[in-house]
Amino acid sequence: MALGLNIESRSSGDILPILKFNTQTGEFIRQDRFQDATGAWTKSVEEVKLPLKFAADFENMEVGWLSFGSGHPDFAMTRLGGELPDRPSPEHKKAFRVRLTNNDLGLREFSGSSKTLVGAMDRLHDEYVSQYAANPGKFAVVEVTELETVHQEVRGEPRRYKSPVWHIASWMDTPKAFQGDAEPAPATYGGEPAMPEGGSEDDADLF
Repeated sequence: MALGLNIESRSSGDILPILKFNTQTGEFIRQDRFQDATGAWTKSVEEVKLPLKFAADFENMEVGWLSFGSGHPDFAMTRLGGELPDRPSPEHKKAFRVRLTNNDLGLREFSGSSKTLVGAMDRLHDEYVSQYAANPGKFAVVEVTELETVHQEVRGEPRRYKSPVWHIASWMDTPKAFQGDAEPAPATYGGEPAMPEGGSEDDADLF
């Protein structure tokens, strides 16, 4: 397996806004923090509709362990290809973490530890590896077109989950968000996206 994660049986890095995928509901969810009219910080949660396109930083992808036992994500990760860190606790599951970006989402972190999602990411990374030599120095643009139902058995009980159907649609030069000269995500106030300072409508053609 390309990710080196056996789903059959980060370094801490910078904190980025999150995009996550729920394998039970089949929803991509973006999470944002913003200030309300009183100046207090709060969190918004919004579904991201399909189809979805984003550039993925597979070159700096991380693998390792993830737990939500404390109520917050607890990562123990290494860059893909490095030595897998020791498992911090029995609650930690093998996981991946990768940065992604598009014009609407800004720079975000996407991670997962479910067997369904890890398997889908493993296959997507295989596709990346198979095409990388023909696209040196480029970043893969991933397109999510639809969802598929995955049947699994959990503790002897049949379960149904949703998995993204995605593929590498194209390749592009390094996005600004991966060059360290862009905001992690579109600025927000009162829950409404705001045009980043110096931005323009011309940026809208990035996916």
